[in-house]
Order: sequence, then structure tokens, then C-alpha cells
Amino acid sequence: MPYITTTDGTEIYYTEQGSGQPVLLSHGWPLSSDAWQVELKLLSDAGYRAIAHDRRGHGRSTKTAVGHDIDTYARDLSELVEALDLRDLVVVGHSTGGGEVVRYAAKYGRGRVVKVITAGAIPPLMLQTPDNPEGTPIEAFDEIRAGVLADRSQFWKELAEPFYGANREGANVSQGAKDDFWRQGMMANLSAVYDCVKAFSETDQTEDLKALDVPIFIAQGDDDQIVPIAAAAEKAIKLVADGTLKVYPGAPHGIYGDYQHELDSDILKFIAG
Repeated sequence: MPYITTTDGTEIYYTEQGSGQPVLLSHGWPLSSDAWQVELKLLSDAGYRAIAHDRRGHGRSTKTAVGHDIDTYARDLSELVEALDLRDLVVVGHSTGGGEVVRYAAKYGRGRVVKVITAGAIPPLMLQTPDNPEGTPIEAFDEIRAGVLADRSQFWKELAEPFYGANREGANVSQGAKDDFWRQGMMANLSAVYDCVKAFSETDQTEDLKALDVPIFIAQGDDDQIVPIAAAAEKAIKLVADGTLKVYPGAPHGIYGDYQHELDSDILKFIAG
């Protein structure tokens, strides 16, 4: 299996298929590159070199207990991009991965990144503060940490419901999709997923968004129960210099079903445009 070793000795797993312009996909918490299997195929079939990695502590990457912050995640991404010498690069990030690619593009991407795509992404800030009343109270993140620590297996089973909107009337989310969420969550290191809660909830990425000098496509479902759209996409679009916002009516946080079909079509159009 392909890996790169970062400067701090962490092994980062990645998978790739296809050839052509590179498109690098960054997964959400607590998942892995497996979350992008459909997109890897669609992108490679469309003539792109599709690449997805497992964030440190997640999936098949080193189960390290250190470096679970947005800065380190972005640095890992930069080292992967440099190792593969990716140029004319499109970066795509979901949820926490959206924060990762925005920080990477803002800090390291000049001369390499040409477009950014986020879906249900955490920037600019998830946490509720006096300046961000639309955010989520710290108590909710404390409950996530407590749930992960007490019984992460059961926690993943329960989290899959709002993640995919399976708790909504009329929802049609397969047991297989929920089982795969559980499977990927169980692959992650407990310390990694616990510490990542602080990273995805308390990192203010306002300046990252302002610093982007390439086009960004910002996607989010208006029924996202994980990342509040009023604190995320609706604020992010006002901070970027060259942004396109698309809100998907009734869509959840997880990329699944009709939302996945429409989003994937929009991703292909944005890259080709």
C-alpha cells in the first residue's frame, strides 16, 4: 500500500487512481479515504488523477496520539502534495477535511492549487462565541468527547443517524451506509478522534478563507445537523474573494444518496469550468 512518511515520522496512507489533472480529496471526521470511493471512481473515469489520503490517526495511517490540529493536518497534506509533486491541483474537503484543505490552500498552496471545493466544511468557526452566536455551544462538543471516550462503538452507531439524516421522516438511508460509517470510525485511533474534536470545533479559519486567491466552490445541505450552515457556508461565502455557494435543500451532512449524485455532478462541472 502506498504511504509517505512525514517529517515527524508519521506514515500517511493514500490511494490514487486515474491520470490527468490531480484532484486530492480530504475526508471528514472520523472517517478515512474510503469515504471517497465513489468520487475516486467518478473522477478517474472523467480523466482526472484522483487521490485520497487517511488523515493521521485515521484509517490506515499511523495511529499517532500527537498532531491532531488543523495546522498539522495541513502540513501533512502539504508533504503529501510535495512527495507526489502535484501541480494544477484541485483540493476537495468534506467537514473537517474542508478545514484541512482551506488551511492547506491558504498556507501552502500557492503555485500548486488552482481550485478549492468544500462540502459541509467547518470554516470559518463551528464553536459558539460572542462573535459567532450561530455556532454550536461548547457543551455539545464536550458531549461528543464523552461519548467517544465512554463507548466509541455505540457512539458511531448513534452518530450515523443525524450524520446521514436517517433520523428525518421519510429518510431512506441504508443499513450498509450506516455500518460503513461505523467501520471507518472504528479504524481511527481513540486519541485521534478525541483530540480532533477540539481541532474541528475551535479552530477559527476566518483568515484562511480571506487568504484564498483561487476560486472556491462551497457546498452544504440546509439540513446539516452536524455543522450548522449559518455558522459555516453562509459565513464562509462572505469571506472569500472568488467563491460560489450552493445550498442543497434537505441535504444532510454526510455525502449520500441524491445529495451525493448532485454534488458529484457539480464537482465535475466546477473542475472542468
